[in-house]
Amino acid sequence: MESTEKLTDTNAILAYLYETFPLCFIAEGETKPLKIGLFQDLAERLADDSKVSKTQLRVALRRYTSSWRYLKCIKAGAERIDLDGKPCGELEQQHIDHAQATLKESQDRAKAKRDAQREAKAPKAAKKPAKKAVANKPAKKAVRVEKAPVVNLVPAKLEELKQNQRVNIKLGKTPVQGVVLDINKEDIHVQLDSGLSVKVRVEHILL
Repeated sequence: MESTEKLTDTNAILAYLYETFPLCFIAEGETKPLKIGLFQDLAERLADDSKVSKTQLRVALRRYTSSWRYLKCIKAGAERIDLDGKPCGELEQQHIDHAQATLKESQDRAKAKRDAQREAKAPKAAKKPAKKAVANKPAKKAVRVEKAPVVNLVPAKLEELKQNQRVNIKLGKTPVQGVVLDINKEDIHVQLDSGLSVKVRVEHILL
């Protein structure tokens, strides 16, 4: 008898849903609003599937519907869909307003967190040139002074980024410059001036 391993990781469960219900759960790109009460349909459809439990399904569904990608699809004119991708009616305005408010709140929290992290690192960066100036030759001090303007860079927002745009990437202590090649959700593919190609999260990009 074939053994079935139970899925417990939320990402693994989402991957399973993408594979099992591809017309409903969209792995990449723009998503579609889900039918109200879809969890019940999902639980019934997977009732005999020992891979996932109702609890884990609920957690995975909550993560999917609270993602920025999903919240952005809750807009006027969009239609809800069922597990088979069939339309189930247009969105109500109250649901659109709630989704937009939730998205803004989540983005504001993320920005505040990035700003706090940047401010926490700023004092350390300011102290290091002083130490180097005492321990090393004047030439070293001049190199450090040139890097000071980097502190004025601000974290980029996803909606501000576009292909072929020049950006600064936080790699280690000193940002490096490059050009945006591709934008895939919050993963940004950047060609560094050094010739190296890297994929980074949007919070690592400075403008």
